[in-house]
This record gives sequence, structure tokens and C-alpha cells, in this order.
Amino acid sequence: MSDRQPHVTPELFAFMTELAENNDREWFQANRSRYEQAVREPLRAFIRDLEVPLESISPHVVADDRKSGGSLFRIHRDTRFSKDKSPYKTFAGVQFRHEAGKDAHAPGYYLHLDPGNVFVGAGCWRPAREALESIRDAIAEDPDRWAEARDAVVAAGFAFEGESLKRPPRGYAPENPQIDDLKRKDFIAVRHLSDETVLEPDFVTVFAGMCLDAAPLMRFLTSAIGVRW
Repeated sequence: MSDRQPHVTPELFAFMTELAENNDREWFQANRSRYEQAVREPLRAFIRDLEVPLESISPHVVADDRKSGGSLFRIHRDTRFSKDKSPYKTFAGVQFRHEAGKDAHAPGYYLHLDPGNVFVGAGCWRPAREALESIRDAIAEDPDRWAEARDAVVAAGFAFEGESLKRPPRGYAPENPQIDDLKRKDFIAVRHLSDETVLEPDFVTVFAGMCLDAAPLMRFLTSAIGVRW
């Protein structure tokens, strides 16, 4: 047994469950201290504790524990273009992105903490057009290297998720052996976990191990878009 205290506790899931039932500013302001104590500060500690393990995987993956603008996603939703005007997210998200990236679309590792829907992700979510085209070109130019990276993360328990085009992208024939991958709009590999898994005191080590498992995919994607791994 480890004497380390867990970062993620049942209180985090309890807070998110109650927030989903009371998603308004008045309730959140009345419970702000709970958010800080059960969600924000433990996850900032989680981020700090991952700095060294992630550096051993790649010195270009950033663990930034700032309260705002770092690895921890803000709890406030962007409602400008949404019919749903609920002000708060009902999950916690942490992204350890590549130093060259400025937002959630950059290559990175991700932890999603939503009661009953916990998962680890790795790769590029909805990359910008230029990056997406570069990834597709890299797959087409070296399909064996792509297959090796893809199969390695699948063998480690990840599955590719996200959106794909209905038709082949321009310049690629339907009979291309890699066409299913070339049609992807997201290059994200996901591993779903039980809520109980993230409550374990050694989850930092478990998460770092999953990041190492997904490193072949990250290495391929960063190489494809021309940044160092």
C-alpha cells in the first residue's frame, strides 16, 4: 500500500454530480470553496507531480499548474455559440500539451474526470487544417510507420475515437489501404477507466505509464507536424 494521498477523491465526483444538478452561478459561488478544495487544488498538485514523469517521456510535453491558462481546463463553459447556456462544465479536464501548442488542438495527453465517464486521451483533437493535412501526408508517405504507432497504442488498451469524413479527403483514392485513418478529423486514442481507478493513491504513476504507452502515437504526430518530440 502507498502512503501517498490520492489527488482525485470521491469529493471531486460528488461536486461534479451536484454541479450538473445546479448549473448556475448562484450555486457555484456558494460552493466555490468546495470546487477549490476538491477539484482545482488537488488537480494542480496532480499536474505538479507529473512534471518529472512526463519529462522522462518527452521534454517537450508541458505540465503547467497555473490556476488559469495552464494544464487544467477552466470550469467555465464558452457559451457564445451554444444553445446550451449552462455556465459551467460538469467535468474536470487536464491537458498536458506539447510546448509548441497554444490550445486544446495541440498534440498532448488528456485526463477527463466526469462521474461515470473517466478516460485518458492522447494525440491531436480536431487539429487545424495545415496540421491535419501534414498528418495525412505523413500517413500516406510512410504507412508502415503509422501502422506501427497506431497498433502499439491499440495493443496498450487504447481505441481511436473522434469524427471522420464520410468520403476520402481530396487527393486520396478510396482504395488506399490506410483510407479509414486518412479520413479521420481527430487523431485521438482513448482509454476508458473506472471511476475507482483514478481514486487510487498511485494514479499519478498509472497515468504516466499510460502516457508512455501512447508515446509512439505522439511521436508520429509531432514528427508529422514538424515539432520535436
